[in-house]
Amino acid sequence: MSESPQSGQGSKGIKESLWDPIAGFGVTFRTMFKKVVTEQYPFEKLPTAPRFHGRHQLNRWPDGLEKCIGCELCAWACPADAIYVEGASNVDLPDGSGRFSPGERYGRVYQINYLRCILCGLCIEACPTRALTMTNEYELADDNRADLIYEKSDLLAPLLPGMEEPPHAMRLGDDEGDYYRGATR
Repeated sequence: MSESPQSGQGSKGIKESLWDPIAGFGVTFRTMFKKVVTEQYPFEKLPTAPRFHGRHQLNRWPDGLEKCIGCELCAWACPADAIYVEGASNVDLPDGSGRFSPGERYGRVYQINYLRCILCGLCIEACPTRALTMTNEYELADDNRADLIYEKSDLLAPLLPGMEEPPHAMRLGDDEGDYYRGATR
C-alpha cells in the first residue's frame, strides 16, 4: 500500500499556514505592552563598578615624580602587544634637576595602542611600582586611528596641589628606597 504525496500533509499544511504566523505574532504581542526601558547614554551616564577596567593611567609620587621606572614589564605582559615603552636613565644634574622618577631609570617613551588593547589588566599586575593603573573612564572611541594611540602625556596623572612638574630632585627622601617604603623626611 503506497501513500499518496498528499496524505499526511493536511495537518502540517494547516499548521504552517495558520498557527505559525499567529505564534510568531504572539512574541510581538507579548512584548508590545511591556514598559520600554530606554538608556539615555550620552546625556545620562551611569557609574561603573568600582573595579571596572577602563583607560590606563600612569601615576605619580606625592612630590610629582613619575612612578614608572621604565622596566618594560607591562609591555612584556601585554598579550595584544599594545604597549610600547622605552626606558632611559635619570640624569642627576648639579642643580638637582634632571630626575623624572626616583629610580635609576624612567619611561622616556610610553605608548598604549587602544586599537589593540583588550583591557585585560595583565599590564597592571606586572607593574612592580604600581605606576600603571586603570581608571573608570570607558569612552575611548574616536574617528581617527592616530588619536587612539595614547602617548605618555595623555596617560600621566594630572599634577595635584603640592606636586611639582618633573624633572626635579627627589623631595620625599634621600634615595629611591625611601619612596618605595613611604619613609619621608
